[in-house]
Amino acid sequence: MQKGMHTHRERCVRAVQSKDARFDGWFFTAVLTTGIYCRPSCPVVPPKPENMTFYPSAAACQQAGFRACKRCRPDTSPGSPEWNQRADAVARAMRLIADGVVDREGVPGLAARLGYSTRQIERQLRAELGAGPLALARAQRAQTARLLIETTDLPMAEIAFAAGFSSIRTFNDTVREVFALSPSGLRTRVPVRARTTAGGTLTGTPGTPGASPGTLCLRLPFRAPLNPDNLFGHLAATAVPGVEEWRDGAYRRTLRLPYGHGIAALTPKPDHIACRLTLGDLRDLPVAISRCRRMLDLDADPVAIDDQLCTDPFLAPLVDKAPGRRVPRTVDEGEFALRAVLGQQVSTAAARTHAGRLAAAHGEPVDDPEGGLSHLFPAPEALAALDPESLAMPRTRRTTLLTLARQLGDGTLHLGVESDWEETRARLLALPGFGPWTADVIAMRALGDPDAFLPTDLGIRRAAQELGLPSTPAALTARAAAWRPWRAYAVQYLWATDSHPINFLPV
Repeated sequence: MQKGMHTHRERCVRAVQSKDARFDGWFFTAVLTTGIYCRPSCPVVPPKPENMTFYPSAAACQQAGFRACKRCRPDTSPGSPEWNQRADAVARAMRLIADGVVDREGVPGLAARLGYSTRQIERQLRAELGAGPLALARAQRAQTARLLIETTDLPMAEIAFAAGFSSIRTFNDTVREVFALSPSGLRTRVPVRARTTAGGTLTGTPGTPGASPGTLCLRLPFRAPLNPDNLFGHLAATAVPGVEEWRDGAYRRTLRLPYGHGIAALTPKPDHIACRLTLGDLRDLPVAISRCRRMLDLDADPVAIDDQLCTDPFLAPLVDKAPGRRVPRTVDEGEFALRAVLGQQVSTAAARTHAGRLAAAHGEPVDDPEGGLSHLFPAPEALAALDPESLAMPRTRRTTLLTLARQLGDGTLHLGVESDWEETRARLLALPGFGPWTADVIAMRALGDPDAFLPTDLGIRRAAQELGLPSTPAALTARAAAWRPWRAYAVQYLWATDSHPINFLPV
Protein backbone atom coordinates (compact mmCIF):
# COMPACT_ATOMS: atom_id res chain seq x y z
CA MET A 1 0.00 0.00 0.00
CA GLN A 2 1.34 3.41 -0.85
CA LYS A 3 0.63 7.07 -1.38
CA GLY A 4 -1.82 7.63 -4.23
CA MET A 5 -2.91 4.01 -4.37
CA HIS A 6 -6.13 4.97 -6.18
CA THR A 7 -3.99 5.64 -9.26
CA HIS A 8 -2.82 2.00 -9.39
CA ARG A 9 -5.81 0.59 -11.21
CA GLU A 10 -4.80 -3.07 -11.36
CA ARG A 11 -4.04 -3.24 -7.64
CA CYS A 12 -7.34 -1.56 -6.82
CA VAL A 13 -9.30 -3.96 -9.02
CA ARG A 14 -7.62 -6.96 -7.35
CA ALA A 15 -8.40 -5.56 -3.89
CA VAL A 16 -12.08 -5.07 -4.78
CA GLN A 17 -12.40 -8.51 -6.36
CA SER A 18 -10.87 -10.14 -3.27
CA LYS A 19 -12.95 -7.96 -0.91
CA ASP A 20 -9.79 -7.23 1.07
CA ALA A 21 -10.73 -5.18 4.14
CA ARG A 22 -7.12 -4.11 4.64
CA PHE A 23 -7.61 -1.61 1.83
CA ASP A 24 -10.70 0.04 3.35
CA GLY A 25 -9.96 3.73 3.73
CA TRP A 26 -6.99 3.67 1.34
CA PHE A 27 -9.25 4.26 -1.66
CA PHE A 28 -12.92 4.16 -2.67
CA THR A 29 -14.55 2.40 -5.61
CA ALA A 30 -17.14 4.33 -7.60
CA VAL A 31 -19.40 2.25 -9.84
CA LEU A 32 -20.26 4.02 -13.07
CA THR A 33 -23.40 1.95 -13.80
CA THR A 34 -25.06 2.47 -10.40
CA GLY A 35 -23.77 5.87 -9.32
CA ILE A 36 -22.69 4.59 -5.90
CA TYR A 37 -19.31 4.37 -4.18
CA CYS A 38 -18.12 1.58 -1.91
CA ARG A 39 -15.26 0.48 0.28
CA PRO A 40 -13.05 -2.28 -1.27
CA SER A 41 -14.51 -4.94 1.03
CA CYS A 42 -18.14 -4.27 0.02
CA PRO A 43 -20.04 -7.60 0.36
CA VAL A 44 -22.00 -7.24 -2.91
CA VAL A 45 -20.87 -8.92 -6.13
CA PRO A 46 -17.98 -6.81 -7.49
CA PRO A 47 -18.80 -4.79 -10.60
CA LYS A 48 -17.04 -5.39 -13.88
CA PRO A 49 -13.60 -3.76 -13.93
CA GLU A 50 -14.60 -1.48 -16.80
CA ASN A 51 -17.37 -0.05 -14.61
CA MET A 52 -15.03 0.79 -11.74
CA THR A 53 -13.29 4.07 -11.13
CA PHE A 54 -11.24 4.89 -8.05
CA TYR A 55 -11.00 7.91 -5.80
CA PRO A 56 -8.72 8.77 -2.86
CA SER A 57 -11.49 10.02 -0.55
CA ALA A 58 -15.20 9.81 0.12
CA ALA A 59 -15.34 13.56 -0.45
CA ALA A 60 -13.94 13.13 -3.96
CA CYS A 61 -16.62 10.51 -4.72
CA GLN A 62 -19.31 12.87 -3.49
CA GLN A 63 -17.85 15.75 -5.51
CA ALA A 64 -18.08 13.54 -8.61
CA GLY A 65 -21.77 12.88 -7.96
CA PHE A 66 -21.63 9.39 -6.46
CA ARG A 67 -23.67 8.43 -3.38
CA ALA A 68 -22.64 6.16 -0.53
CA CYS A 69 -23.43 2.43 -0.69
CA LYS A 70 -26.12 1.40 1.79
CA ARG A 71 -24.58 -2.06 2.26
CA CYS A 72 -20.93 -1.41 3.04
CA ARG A 73 -21.35 2.14 4.43
CA PRO A 74 -18.04 3.48 3.09
CA ASP A 75 -18.29 6.60 5.24
CA THR A 76 -17.70 4.41 8.34
CA SER A 77 -14.54 2.65 7.15
CA PRO A 78 -11.26 3.17 9.04
CA GLY A 79 -9.41 6.31 8.06
CA SER A 80 -6.48 6.23 5.69
CA PRO A 81 -3.24 5.26 7.47
CA GLU A 82 -1.43 7.85 5.39
CA TRP A 83 -2.51 10.79 7.52
CA ASN A 84 -0.92 9.34 10.66
CA GLN A 85 2.32 8.21 9.05
CA ARG A 86 3.18 11.33 7.08
CA ALA A 87 4.29 14.79 8.18
CA ASP A 88 3.74 16.80 5.01
CA ALA A 89 1.19 19.60 4.66
CA VAL A 90 -1.57 17.40 3.22
CA ALA A 91 -1.33 14.85 6.03
CA ARG A 92 -1.26 17.57 8.68
CA ALA A 93 -4.27 19.24 7.01
CA MET A 94 -6.21 15.97 7.08
CA ARG A 95 -5.50 15.52 10.78
CA LEU A 96 -6.76 19.03 11.45
CA ILE A 97 -9.89 18.52 9.36
CA ALA A 98 -10.63 15.35 11.34
CA ASP A 99 -10.21 17.41 14.49
CA GLY A 100 -12.93 19.81 13.30
CA VAL A 101 -10.76 22.86 12.59
CA VAL A 102 -12.52 23.76 9.33
CA ASP A 103 -15.93 23.71 11.04
CA ARG A 104 -14.69 25.92 13.88
CA GLU A 105 -12.20 28.22 12.15
CA GLY A 106 -12.90 27.90 8.43
CA VAL A 107 -10.36 27.30 5.68
CA PRO A 108 -8.37 30.44 6.64
CA GLY A 109 -7.95 29.01 10.14
CA LEU A 110 -6.75 25.70 8.69
CA ALA A 111 -4.24 27.46 6.47
CA ALA A 112 -2.99 29.68 9.29
CA ARG A 113 -2.31 26.68 11.52
CA LEU A 114 -0.25 25.10 8.76
CA GLY A 115 1.59 28.26 7.78
CA TYR A 116 0.33 28.26 4.18
CA SER A 117 -2.05 30.41 2.17
CA THR A 118 -5.59 29.17 1.62
CA ARG A 119 -4.83 28.85 -2.10
CA GLN A 120 -1.84 26.60 -1.43
CA ILE A 121 -3.85 24.33 0.87
CA GLU A 122 -6.73 24.15 -1.59
CA ARG A 123 -4.37 23.26 -4.43
CA GLN A 124 -2.47 20.57 -2.50
CA LEU A 125 -5.60 18.86 -1.16
CA ARG A 126 -7.32 18.86 -4.54
CA ALA A 127 -4.23 17.48 -6.26
CA GLU A 128 -3.94 14.53 -3.89
CA LEU A 129 -7.48 13.92 -2.65
CA GLY A 130 -9.66 15.21 -5.44
CA ALA A 131 -11.48 17.57 -3.08
CA GLY A 132 -10.79 20.78 -1.21
CA PRO A 133 -10.97 21.34 2.56
CA LEU A 134 -14.63 22.42 2.53
CA ALA A 135 -15.68 19.25 0.68
CA LEU A 136 -13.60 17.08 3.01
CA ALA A 137 -15.14 18.74 6.07
CA ARG A 138 -18.60 18.37 4.51
CA ALA A 139 -18.05 14.62 4.09
CA GLN A 140 -17.13 14.40 7.76
CA ARG A 141 -20.26 16.35 8.75
CA ALA A 142 -22.37 13.95 6.69
CA GLN A 143 -20.82 10.99 8.49
CA THR A 144 -21.50 12.58 11.90
CA ALA A 145 -25.08 13.36 10.89
CA ARG A 146 -25.67 9.76 9.81
CA LEU A 147 -24.30 8.52 13.12
CA LEU A 148 -26.61 10.76 15.14
CA ILE A 149 -29.62 9.99 12.94
CA GLU A 150 -29.17 6.24 13.28
CA THR A 151 -28.13 5.99 16.92
CA THR A 152 -30.21 8.64 18.70
CA ASP A 153 -33.75 9.97 18.91
CA LEU A 154 -32.66 13.60 18.73
CA PRO A 155 -34.81 15.91 16.59
CA MET A 156 -33.36 16.50 13.14
CA ALA A 157 -32.83 20.20 13.78
CA GLU A 158 -30.61 19.42 16.76
CA ILE A 159 -28.69 16.82 14.76
CA ALA A 160 -28.07 19.34 11.98
CA PHE A 161 -26.35 21.82 14.25
CA ALA A 162 -24.59 19.16 16.34
CA ALA A 163 -23.04 17.74 13.17
CA GLY A 164 -21.74 21.18 12.21
CA PHE A 165 -24.19 22.24 9.50
CA SER A 166 -24.98 25.93 9.30
CA SER A 167 -28.64 25.42 8.40
CA ILE A 168 -31.28 22.70 8.38
CA ARG A 169 -31.68 23.11 4.62
CA THR A 170 -27.98 22.42 4.03
CA PHE A 171 -28.22 19.41 6.33
CA ASN A 172 -31.21 17.99 4.44
CA ASP A 173 -29.65 18.59 1.03
CA THR A 174 -26.32 17.04 2.03
CA VAL A 175 -27.86 13.91 3.54
CA ARG A 176 -30.04 13.36 0.45
CA GLU A 177 -27.11 13.91 -1.89
CA VAL A 178 -24.64 11.69 -0.03
CA PHE A 179 -26.92 8.85 1.07
CA ALA A 180 -29.77 9.04 -1.48
CA LEU A 181 -32.22 9.18 1.43
CA SER A 182 -33.78 11.96 3.45
CA PRO A 183 -32.72 12.21 7.11
CA SER A 184 -36.03 10.69 8.19
CA GLY A 185 -35.55 7.95 5.59
CA LEU A 186 -32.18 7.08 7.10
CA ARG A 187 -33.73 6.86 10.54
CA THR A 188 -36.61 4.61 9.52
CA ARG A 189 -34.08 2.05 8.19
CA VAL A 190 -32.94 1.46 11.80
CA PRO A 191 -35.41 -0.09 14.28
CA VAL A 192 -36.27 2.10 17.29
CA ARG A 193 -35.00 -0.59 19.65
CA ALA A 194 -31.63 -0.65 17.88
CA ARG A 195 -31.39 3.14 18.10
CA THR A 196 -32.10 3.39 21.79
CA THR A 197 -29.93 0.38 22.59
CA ALA A 198 -27.01 1.61 20.53
CA GLY A 199 -27.03 5.24 21.44
CA GLY A 200 -29.38 5.86 24.32
CA THR A 201 -31.94 8.62 24.35
CA LEU A 202 -30.39 12.08 24.25
CA THR A 203 -32.09 15.24 25.43
CA GLY A 204 -31.17 18.89 25.43
CA THR A 205 -30.09 21.22 22.68
CA PRO A 206 -26.37 21.34 21.89
CA GLY A 207 -24.73 24.53 23.02
CA THR A 208 -27.60 25.85 25.10
CA PRO A 209 -27.47 26.54 28.85
CA GLY A 210 -28.80 23.69 30.92
CA ALA A 211 -28.64 21.16 28.10
CA SER A 212 -28.42 17.60 29.33
CA PRO A 213 -25.22 15.78 28.42
CA GLY A 214 -25.58 13.33 25.53
CA THR A 215 -24.39 9.74 25.79
CA LEU A 216 -23.77 7.66 22.68
CA CYS A 217 -22.47 4.12 22.19
CA LEU A 218 -20.43 3.69 19.03
CA ARG A 219 -18.35 1.06 17.28
CA LEU A 220 -14.88 2.24 16.25
CA PRO A 221 -13.56 0.11 13.36
CA PHE A 222 -9.93 -0.82 12.84
CA ARG A 223 -7.78 -2.86 10.49
CA ALA A 224 -7.03 -6.30 11.85
CA PRO A 225 -5.06 -7.55 13.60
CA LEU A 226 -5.16 -5.44 16.74
CA ASN A 227 -3.40 -6.58 19.91
CA PRO A 228 -5.05 -4.78 22.83
CA ASP A 229 -2.57 -5.89 25.50
CA ASN A 230 0.06 -3.17 25.34
CA LEU A 231 -2.42 -0.58 24.02
CA PHE A 232 -4.91 -0.72 26.90
CA GLY A 233 -2.30 -2.03 29.32
CA HIS A 234 -0.18 1.08 28.85
CA LEU A 235 -3.10 3.46 29.19
CA ALA A 236 -4.40 1.72 32.31
CA ALA A 237 -1.02 1.28 34.01
CA THR A 238 -0.15 4.96 33.61
CA ALA A 239 -3.68 6.29 34.29
CA VAL A 240 -3.82 9.51 36.33
CA PRO A 241 -6.21 9.07 39.27
CA GLY A 242 -9.36 11.13 38.76
CA VAL A 243 -8.54 11.74 35.08
CA GLU A 244 -8.34 8.13 33.86
CA GLU A 245 -9.34 4.72 35.16
CA TRP A 246 -9.85 1.08 34.18
CA ARG A 247 -13.35 0.01 35.17
CA ASP A 248 -15.48 -2.98 34.15
CA GLY A 249 -13.25 -3.89 31.23
CA ALA A 250 -13.08 -0.36 29.84
CA TYR A 251 -10.48 2.38 29.81
CA ARG A 252 -12.25 5.58 30.83
CA ARG A 253 -11.00 9.15 30.81
CA THR A 254 -12.10 12.77 30.82
CA LEU A 255 -11.82 14.85 27.65
CA ARG A 256 -11.20 18.57 27.21
CA LEU A 257 -13.07 19.48 24.02
CA PRO A 258 -13.67 22.69 22.02
CA TYR A 259 -17.22 23.27 23.31
CA GLY A 260 -17.03 21.65 26.73
CA HIS A 261 -15.84 18.48 28.36
CA GLY A 262 -16.69 14.83 27.99
CA ILE A 263 -15.99 11.32 29.19
CA ALA A 264 -14.94 8.42 26.96
CA ALA A 265 -15.17 4.74 27.86
CA LEU A 266 -13.32 2.44 25.45
CA THR A 267 -13.62 -1.35 25.52
CA PRO A 268 -11.65 -3.70 23.24
CA LYS A 269 -13.76 -6.17 21.25
CA PRO A 270 -12.60 -8.77 18.70
CA ASP A 271 -13.67 -6.76 15.65
CA HIS A 272 -14.10 -3.20 16.95
CA ILE A 273 -13.59 -0.87 19.90
CA ALA A 274 -16.78 -0.19 21.82
CA CYS A 275 -16.88 3.53 22.55
CA ARG A 276 -19.26 5.19 24.98
CA LEU A 277 -19.11 8.98 24.85
CA THR A 278 -20.78 11.32 27.30
CA LEU A 279 -20.64 14.89 26.00
CA GLY A 280 -21.74 18.18 27.44
CA ASP A 281 -22.19 19.52 23.92
CA LEU A 282 -22.93 17.24 20.96
CA ARG A 283 -21.03 19.52 18.61
CA ASP A 284 -17.93 17.90 20.13
CA LEU A 285 -18.86 14.45 18.80
CA PRO A 286 -16.62 14.41 15.66
CA VAL A 287 -13.65 15.73 17.62
CA ALA A 288 -14.16 13.23 20.45
CA ILE A 289 -14.31 10.33 17.99
CA SER A 290 -11.24 11.56 16.13
CA ARG A 291 -9.22 11.91 19.34
CA CYS A 292 -10.24 8.49 20.65
CA ARG A 293 -9.27 6.88 17.35
CA ARG A 294 -5.97 8.71 17.39
CA MET A 295 -5.23 7.73 21.01
CA LEU A 296 -5.80 4.05 20.15
CA ASP A 297 -3.95 4.30 16.81
CA LEU A 298 -6.94 2.74 15.06
CA ASP A 299 -6.10 3.99 11.56
CA ALA A 300 -2.77 2.16 11.46
CA ASP A 301 -2.03 -0.47 8.81
CA PRO A 302 -0.71 -3.33 11.01
CA VAL A 303 -0.05 -5.70 8.12
CA ALA A 304 2.33 -3.30 6.39
CA ILE A 305 4.02 -2.42 9.68
CA ASP A 306 4.47 -6.01 10.84
CA ASP A 307 5.65 -7.13 7.40
CA GLN A 308 8.44 -4.56 7.56
CA LEU A 309 9.48 -5.45 11.12
CA CYS A 310 9.42 -9.17 10.34
CA THR A 311 12.29 -8.72 7.91
CA ASP A 312 14.51 -8.46 11.00
CA PRO A 313 15.19 -11.97 12.37
CA PHE A 314 15.43 -10.60 15.90
CA LEU A 315 12.01 -8.91 15.79
CA ALA A 316 10.18 -11.50 13.69
CA PRO A 317 9.50 -13.92 16.59
CA LEU A 318 8.05 -11.07 18.68
CA VAL A 319 5.76 -9.99 15.86
CA ASP A 320 4.67 -13.54 15.03
CA LYS A 321 3.85 -14.19 18.70
CA ALA A 322 1.51 -11.20 19.10
CA PRO A 323 0.95 -9.25 15.85
CA GLY A 324 -0.94 -6.00 15.52
CA ARG A 325 0.55 -3.95 18.33
CA ARG A 326 -0.42 -0.28 18.22
CA VAL A 327 1.29 2.78 19.69
CA PRO A 328 -0.71 4.08 22.69
CA ARG A 329 -1.10 7.79 22.08
CA THR A 330 -3.09 10.61 23.68
CA VAL A 331 -6.20 12.76 23.37
CA ASP A 332 -4.31 15.91 24.42
CA GLU A 333 -0.78 16.59 23.22
CA GLY A 334 -0.02 19.29 25.79
CA GLU A 335 -1.26 17.12 28.63
CA PHE A 336 0.97 14.25 27.56
CA ALA A 337 4.04 16.49 27.32
CA LEU A 338 3.48 17.75 30.86
CA ARG A 339 3.01 14.19 32.10
CA ALA A 340 6.19 13.10 30.31
CA VAL A 341 8.11 15.67 32.36
CA LEU A 342 6.47 14.40 35.56
CA GLY A 343 7.64 10.90 34.60
CA GLN A 344 11.30 11.80 34.14
CA GLN A 345 13.55 9.45 36.15
CA VAL A 346 10.75 8.19 38.39
CA SER A 347 8.67 5.02 38.48
CA THR A 348 5.30 4.69 36.77
CA ALA A 349 3.60 4.73 40.19
CA ALA A 350 5.41 7.91 41.26
CA ALA A 351 4.52 9.65 38.00
CA ARG A 352 0.84 8.75 38.49
CA THR A 353 0.95 10.08 42.03
CA HIS A 354 2.46 13.42 40.99
CA ALA A 355 -0.01 13.83 38.13
CA GLY A 356 -2.97 12.82 40.29
CA ARG A 357 -2.12 15.41 42.91
CA LEU A 358 -1.86 18.14 40.28
CA ALA A 359 -5.19 17.10 38.74
CA ALA A 360 -6.99 17.04 42.09
CA ALA A 361 -5.62 20.44 43.10
CA HIS A 362 -5.69 22.34 39.81
CA GLY A 363 -7.84 20.44 37.29
CA GLU A 364 -11.38 21.43 36.42
CA PRO A 365 -13.93 19.23 38.24
CA VAL A 366 -16.28 16.99 36.26
CA ASP A 367 -19.28 14.93 37.28
CA ASP A 368 -19.07 11.18 36.66
CA PRO A 369 -22.04 9.27 38.08
CA GLU A 370 -20.82 6.06 36.43
CA GLY A 371 -17.33 5.85 37.90
CA GLY A 372 -14.40 7.47 39.63
CA LEU A 373 -13.45 10.28 37.27
CA SER A 374 -13.39 13.68 38.93
CA HIS A 375 -11.23 16.15 36.99
CA LEU A 376 -9.85 17.24 33.67
CA PHE A 377 -6.07 17.31 33.65
CA PRO A 378 -4.96 20.87 34.51
CA ALA A 379 -4.65 23.27 31.58
CA PRO A 380 -1.12 24.60 30.94
CA GLU A 381 -2.27 28.08 31.97
CA ALA A 382 -3.30 26.78 35.40
CA LEU A 383 0.06 25.08 35.96
CA ALA A 384 2.05 28.05 34.67
CA ALA A 385 0.53 30.22 37.42
CA LEU A 386 1.63 27.92 40.25
CA ASP A 387 4.13 28.87 42.93
CA PRO A 388 7.19 26.69 42.18
CA GLU A 389 7.63 25.99 45.88
CA SER A 390 4.24 24.29 45.96
CA LEU A 391 5.47 21.49 43.70
CA ALA A 392 6.89 18.49 45.56
CA MET A 393 9.58 17.57 43.06
CA PRO A 394 13.26 18.30 42.42
CA ARG A 395 14.00 21.93 41.56
CA THR A 396 15.29 21.14 38.06
CA ARG A 397 12.16 19.16 37.14
CA ARG A 398 10.02 21.91 38.65
CA THR A 399 11.73 24.41 36.33
CA THR A 400 11.24 22.11 33.34
CA LEU A 401 7.54 21.60 34.08
CA LEU A 402 6.74 25.26 34.61
CA THR A 403 8.76 26.41 31.59
CA LEU A 404 6.87 23.94 29.41
CA ALA A 405 3.53 24.98 30.92
CA ARG A 406 4.24 28.67 30.30
CA GLN A 407 5.23 28.12 26.68
CA LEU A 408 2.19 25.95 26.04
CA GLY A 409 -0.06 28.43 27.80
CA ASP A 410 1.10 31.55 25.96
CA GLY A 411 1.38 29.85 22.57
CA THR A 412 5.17 30.09 22.29
CA LEU A 413 5.17 26.32 21.87
CA HIS A 414 2.25 24.53 20.23
CA LEU A 415 1.73 20.79 20.30
CA GLY A 416 -1.08 19.53 18.10
CA VAL A 417 -2.06 17.18 15.32
CA GLU A 418 -0.66 19.67 12.82
CA SER A 419 2.79 19.90 14.44
CA ASP A 420 5.83 19.31 12.27
CA TRP A 421 7.54 16.40 13.99
CA GLU A 422 11.18 17.33 13.41
CA GLU A 423 10.73 21.04 14.06
CA THR A 424 8.77 20.42 17.26
CA ARG A 425 11.29 17.86 18.51
CA ALA A 426 14.07 20.44 18.02
CA ARG A 427 12.09 23.06 19.94
CA LEU A 428 11.48 20.64 22.79
CA LEU A 429 15.18 19.81 23.02
CA ALA A 430 15.91 23.53 23.40
CA LEU A 431 13.87 23.68 26.64
CA PRO A 432 15.66 23.30 29.98
CA GLY A 433 15.58 19.75 31.29
CA PHE A 434 14.60 18.18 27.97
CA GLY A 435 16.79 15.36 26.73
CA PRO A 436 16.35 12.95 23.83
CA TRP A 437 14.17 10.49 25.79
CA THR A 438 11.57 13.12 26.77
CA ALA A 439 11.49 14.69 23.31
CA ASP A 440 11.24 11.32 21.58
CA VAL A 441 8.51 9.90 23.82
CA ILE A 442 6.46 13.06 23.16
CA ALA A 443 7.13 12.71 19.42
CA MET A 444 5.99 9.08 19.55
CA ARG A 445 2.94 9.25 21.79
CA ALA A 446 1.75 12.86 21.53
CA LEU A 447 2.73 13.99 18.04
CA GLY A 448 2.17 10.57 16.48
CA ASP A 449 5.53 10.17 14.71
CA PRO A 450 5.54 6.47 13.67
CA ASP A 451 9.33 6.50 13.38
CA ALA A 452 10.15 7.97 16.80
CA PHE A 453 12.71 5.84 18.63
CA LEU A 454 13.93 5.59 22.24
CA PRO A 455 17.45 4.12 22.15
CA THR A 456 18.28 5.47 25.63
CA ASP A 457 15.19 3.95 27.27
CA LEU A 458 16.18 1.41 29.93
CA GLY A 459 13.47 -1.05 28.90
CA ILE A 460 14.52 -0.87 25.26
CA ARG A 461 18.19 -1.40 26.08
CA ARG A 462 17.35 -4.34 28.33
CA ALA A 463 15.20 -5.94 25.64
CA ALA A 464 17.89 -5.39 23.02
CA GLN A 465 20.48 -7.09 25.21
CA GLU A 466 18.21 -10.09 25.83
CA LEU A 467 17.51 -10.48 22.11
CA GLY A 468 21.14 -10.17 21.08
CA LEU A 469 20.75 -6.74 19.52
CA PRO A 470 23.26 -3.94 20.16
CA SER A 471 22.38 -2.30 23.49
CA THR A 472 24.33 0.97 23.34
CA PRO A 473 22.21 3.87 22.05
CA ALA A 474 24.40 4.64 19.04
CA ALA A 475 24.75 1.03 17.92
CA LEU A 476 21.07 0.28 18.51
CA THR A 477 20.04 3.35 16.51
CA ALA A 478 22.22 2.21 13.61
CA ARG A 479 20.74 -1.30 13.81
CA ALA A 480 17.19 0.12 13.92
CA ALA A 481 17.61 1.86 10.56
CA ALA A 482 16.17 -1.29 8.97
CA TRP A 483 12.94 -0.82 10.95
CA ARG A 484 12.19 2.59 9.49
CA PRO A 485 9.65 4.15 9.11
CA TRP A 486 8.05 2.05 11.88
CA ARG A 487 10.52 2.32 14.76
CA ALA A 488 7.80 3.49 17.18
CA TYR A 489 6.08 0.14 16.61
CA ALA A 490 9.35 -1.71 17.11
CA VAL A 491 9.51 0.02 20.50
CA GLN A 492 6.17 -1.57 21.42
CA TYR A 493 7.42 -5.05 20.53
CA LEU A 494 10.66 -4.53 22.45
CA TRP A 495 8.84 -3.20 25.50
CA ALA A 496 6.56 -6.24 25.39
CA THR A 497 9.45 -8.55 26.30
CA ASP A 498 9.25 -7.22 29.87
CA SER A 499 6.76 -8.21 32.59
CA HIS A 500 5.83 -4.58 33.34
CA PRO A 501 2.04 -3.97 33.76
CA ILE A 502 2.00 -1.73 30.68
CA ASN A 503 2.25 -4.88 28.56
CA PHE A 504 -0.86 -6.65 29.86
CA LEU A 505 -4.55 -6.09 29.43
CA PRO A 506 -5.93 -5.33 32.92
CA VAL A 507 -8.23 -7.90 34.44
